[in-house]
Amino acid sequence: MWLFSKNKEDKIAAAMQQSGQSYAAIVARQFNKNRLAVWSLRFFIVILALAVFADFLANDKPIFCSVNVMLTNENGVKEKKTKIMSPVLHQYFVDLKLSKWNEVFLTNDWSQPSEQTFTYNFVIFPPITYRPEKTDVANASLGPFEKQRLKKYKRRHYLGTDHMGRDVFSGMIHGTRIAMLVGIVAMSIATFIGIILGALAGYFGDSRLRMSRSAYFMGILGLISYIFIAFIVRGYTMGDNIGSGYLIYEILVNTVIFSIIMFLAYLLSKLFGLVPFLGAKTTVPVDILVMRLIEIVTSIPVLILILAILAIIKTSSIFYVMAIIGAVSWTSIAKFIRAELLRVRSLEYIEAAQAFGYSEYRIILRHAIPNALAPVLIAVAFGIASAILTESFLSFIGVGVPPEQVTWGSLLKASRDAGIKAWWLAVFPGVAIFVTVTIFNLIGEGLTDALDPRLKQ
Repeated sequence: MWLFSKNKEDKIAAAMQQSGQSYAAIVARQFNKNRLAVWSLRFFIVILALAVFADFLANDKPIFCSVNVMLTNENGVKEKKTKIMSPVLHQYFVDLKLSKWNEVFLTNDWSQPSEQTFTYNFVIFPPITYRPEKTDVANASLGPFEKQRLKKYKRRHYLGTDHMGRDVFSGMIHGTRIAMLVGIVAMSIATFIGIILGALAGYFGDSRLRMSRSAYFMGILGLISYIFIAFIVRGYTMGDNIGSGYLIYEILVNTVIFSIIMFLAYLLSKLFGLVPFLGAKTTVPVDILVMRLIEIVTSIPVLILILAILAIIKTSSIFYVMAIIGAVSWTSIAKFIRAELLRVRSLEYIEAAQAFGYSEYRIILRHAIPNALAPVLIAVAFGIASAILTESFLSFIGVGVPPEQVTWGSLLKASRDAGIKAWWLAVFPGVAIFVTVTIFNLIGEGLTDALDPRLKQ
């Protein structure tokens, strides 16, 4: 485990004093010396841009267009109107339930305009004129170099198609979004859980946190009650709204429920605290509890644990995959933070903050954790790579991800079903997974070297 010693801290201080730079500037300079890590970071920015702008790069709707469309007026008479619009952007508002499509655009293909529906004055289509789930039966199971039958406003399937006629290039681009979402969101969840539990374990240890017995038991009871209500009672409601604009609303509702339950638990703890036995202070062995929980989670193989949880959930959704991967990937982050807090809690500035009378939680959040986050960056970089591999494996075996969702793993699954003749279904997603995972591993190694306190001038 990566730990600072007193000698290493002195080296950092000496390096900062000699160079006249902050620790962050020194780390950045050290990172820039690793050319592989720097280029990996640049490739990551490109991949992230592909994920963010996937709808503008691969879509069957125009990016921007001027159309003459036949609309029915208030008198029931059809008349031609000119509309300037961005269908790709408008789709975002439709997905968020903030707008809706006119029936003309909803029932007709954007690539096949006609005088009876709408015609283009001018139009700009994305470079790839296919959505990942859109089928082109006439060009099904064709390789990238085979002859293709194309219609107006439709470009080649540059990387071929699968057995259903879905464009592989479009699937690769939108699969990039899925991979980045899974990696970043899952590790955000893991980082949040790991930092909280690791910080509590490292700062308080087994003897520094004392609370009344009533607060102790009411806190546990409140947490169990919230888990039951949020994930059992309201589990189907959350599942039904995944992928819609109401998901954020459901998350906010769960947050409000958590706040109410914990507030009621706090009030009950005050009430029961009037009883002498329940009001007596007791030591909470936070470190032992957290470490035992880490041992339980790490003792079960991650993939088996994820598969077991997904088997219970009836609705397939990439949201569940992200949440579950994040919920089981926090252990290494917690151990890093715990180790750092064991060191930080005895330093002079923490003792000074305690002498000023600051609350323990303010000291943890504003002083201890910010100075212990450096090793977490390394764990996050490696964790994103691991999360992407896990999602690809789940997609490959067809677990957790909806069948219509195109990911790198689902393309590899299509390759397995089609056989060696559909080589393009294996090569392109396989290379994408390999390159992406390698990039994050190289970034992690670069951070490991840059954050090494044995800094070189």
